[in-house]
Amino acid sequence: MIARLMFAYVDFAARKGLAEPVAADRAEASQLSRKQRARRTGIRGETYAYWYLRRHGYTIVAQNFTSPNLKGELDLVGYDRDVLAFVEVKTRAASSERDAPRPEDAVNFAKRRNLVRMARHFLRAWRIEPTISYRFDVLAIETRLRARPIVRLHKGAFTESAR
Repeated sequence: MIARLMFAYVDFAARKGLAEPVAADRAEASQLSRKQRARRTGIRGETYAYWYLRRHGYTIVAQNFTSPNLKGELDLVGYDRDVLAFVEVKTRAASSERDAPRPEDAVNFAKRRNLVRMARHFLRAWRIEPTISYRFDVLAIETRLRARPIVRLHKGAFTESAR
């Protein structure tokens, strides 16, 4: 019930998009670099993704899991019924170009390899039996100014053997 209410609130707040608009004023634009705007959009996207997944029955057990000795981060880790899901969230401001890459296309070979490594480390760190059923999901969010985000959840987007 709480997840439904929170997602309704977050979805309402996102009705005008998750991306930060580019400032028309040069002084304002210099204050926020392109990288800072992308980071803020990513944070908003992860918040939206958290409540989206909760709304769809996931029980989130970890957010932004990192390890000091490994490169990468697990955005969200949660149970979808009895399957542990490692969820990579990709948020992109939608482009007007026809051939623009989709957010999920950013999960390339190197990214998948890092996610698999981080997932193995997560299982060891949390002392979860390696026989547990788990998968890798990708949640892609395309955001446009003055429009609700478009969300695509790819359950089982890749396997551990696809390293």
